[in-house]
Amino acid sequence: MTALTDIKLATPIHLRRSILSVPAGNARALEKVHGLDCDAAIFDLEDSVAPEKKAEARDNLRRLFKENPLQGRETIIRINPLETEFGKADMDLVTEVSPDVVLISKVEHMSQVQAVADILSEAGAPDDLAIWAMIETPKGVLNAPTIAPVDERLQCFVVGLNDLRKETGVLPQPGRAYLVPWLMQIVLAGRAHGIDVIDSVFNDFKDAEAFEAECAQGRAMGFSGKMLIHPAQIEPANRHFGPDPQAVKEAEAVIAAFAGPDAQHLNVINLNGKMVERLHLVEAEKLTAKARIIAERKKTP
Repeated sequence: MTALTDIKLATPIHLRRSILSVPAGNARALEKVHGLDCDAAIFDLEDSVAPEKKAEARDNLRRLFKENPLQGRETIIRINPLETEFGKADMDLVTEVSPDVVLISKVEHMSQVQAVADILSEAGAPDDLAIWAMIETPKGVLNAPTIAPVDERLQCFVVGLNDLRKETGVLPQPGRAYLVPWLMQIVLAGRAHGIDVIDSVFNDFKDAEAFEAECAQGRAMGFSGKMLIHPAQIEPANRHFGPDPQAVKEAEAVIAAFAGPDAQHLNVINLNGKMVERLHLVEAEKLTAKARIIAERKKTP
């Protein structure tokens, strides 16, 4: 997976700017992911796979993970709900191939996350096999604060606006004005418990200008990255949700300032006329860690 544990940071740093959804039933699309610059890939066994193709899709993923696993990016398998006829087989695949993440759709109650966490633990899955939860219904939004802290494996919320719009009747308008309050509720719930939050897909991948605007909005709202439906969306998402070069320079200056002998025991310093607290040092270390991950990936042929 794309992660780095900095010496000074207590938790792994992940790049989650661009999360590309790939239908597990499409073998050709699965192979193409290797040449793409997304930070993570969601291998979807749910909505994008017809019922009669579910078994074939699982076989596709089994071959992918065993014969040609994706390197340098987080691998995510989106399962069908446990209560469906496909849920158990999907979880059997997850525990067999051990991706980085299992993604649960339409999470409305903490019991849904706990059920998956219990299966992973009972199967002896690695402790770092994480859970992500899709928040895409009114109940999911309302219950996000109670879902976020339910289990240590839960690392991320992924917003699903297509279903949320359908269930609420909110129209798909530019700017998402009537959705912003709910989006911010999800961001707040996730951040309150230290988990990342990924913005929803943008359906019209040919409308590059509108996609850029939504990425800029999502970044300003505090999202970690964006779920994508087409490779053309990767570069803009990486650019908008990635470290700004000027911000990286400023972060390096903060780190250098606190490393000075006079600042070793200070919680607040003066840096070029600005008050900088030690909490800014933590954020600076995270930012530069992400910049290093990106730089290392570019060196990889």
